[in-house]
Amino acid sequence: MGEIKVPELAESISEGTLVQWLKKTGDSIQKGDYVAELETDKVNIEIISEYSGILSELKVRAGSTVTVGEVIAVVNEKHISNETQPETMDVDEHKEDPASIVHPMANFPAYEPTSASKKYLIVSPAARKLAREKGIDLSKVSPADPLGRIRLHDVQRYKQSDDIEHTANMAARETKTIITAEEKPVERIQMTRRRQTIARNLVEMKQKTAMLTTFNEIDMTNLLDLRSRRKQQFHEEYGVKLGFMSFFTKAAVAALKKSPLLNAEIQEAEIVVKKYYDIGIAVSTNGGLVVPVIREADRKNVAELEKEIYELAERARNNRLAISDLQGGTFTITNGGVFGSLLSTPMLNGPQAAILGMHSIQLRPVAVDEEKIENRRMMYVALTYDHRLIDGKEAVTFLKQIKTFIEDPESLLFT
Repeated sequence: MGEIKVPELAESISEGTLVQWLKKTGDSIQKGDYVAELETDKVNIEIISEYSGILSELKVRAGSTVTVGEVIAVVNEKHISNETQPETMDVDEHKEDPASIVHPMANFPAYEPTSASKKYLIVSPAARKLAREKGIDLSKVSPADPLGRIRLHDVQRYKQSDDIEHTANMAARETKTIITAEEKPVERIQMTRRRQTIARNLVEMKQKTAMLTTFNEIDMTNLLDLRSRRKQQFHEEYGVKLGFMSFFTKAAVAALKKSPLLNAEIQEAEIVVKKYYDIGIAVSTNGGLVVPVIREADRKNVAELEKEIYELAERARNNRLAISDLQGGTFTITNGGVFGSLLSTPMLNGPQAAILGMHSIQLRPVAVDEEKIENRRMMYVALTYDHRLIDGKEAVTFLKQIKTFIEDPESLLFT
């Protein structure tokens, strides 16, 4: 018998929610097969089996909270000693037992397994075959035959009831209960573990930091022009689209080098200024917002950044991020503009001290000199920062540096 356990997670994570079973009781599985999906505070991971055999028991229901090291399922390995199996005797599925002719079944009491009968089972070949295929323990099957003989329909009935229970467990998490309060309809939906964690962290950051936001606007004309001229060549050469996020990432790194306190955090009575640049890129997924981290962003060119941003975003949306992908960022960039946001005040991604918010690009009239007004493509940007650590002068200076770099994107080639 092999036990499938909840694997070790990140150092700070000791439990998760079993979102769904990817296999069901009776399924044949191989070592390395995914058997369940686990939702942690940060990412979803899939639990694999370390054994090959038949999945004989699911010990927890979908939607349950499980802890690291907890046994969640049992596998009957393929080469099981015969000593562990109950002895069985074949009976012909279609022949009547002579005893039933001499003694009518009505004269027999209901079948109750004894210790002896559990060890010595009378099973029809068809029932034995189905049980073997579905991984069903015949000692758990209650026969309808008062003599205790297990026939095909007994195994079928047992499997059907087991499947119904499994389906109910799978559906329980997704069920939305409609109730009425004072005759007005409402809908109650269970919060996912990730959503609960996001809510808790945001409230904690609001309470423990002195968040302040400053704004500026960027003329995106030159960057849009550069992108228009180079996007086809860029895609052909690197196999990825040329977007805006790589330029903002390079601009952020360049600005952080000039304003190092925005790349710092407070640890008790100390300010820890980080001399490396691991930039978090916020990604919206169906399960909530996640922030995968680009390591050593200062050492990557535009193409390398675009590739990594794309790969991380795809893995995030497909629940394929590792917990390590989300840890250790020094600064975060979020882009509400992809959803049409004109202006917002992003919240800190603790314990970081600052976050840069991008927004929609809109055509607006801009005074280019004392006499001339032109319609230009503009973007509002926001910087939320921890005022305990960063003063207004540093925050405004940082945002002006972002503006300068993006309005002259070719300058980023020399950073």
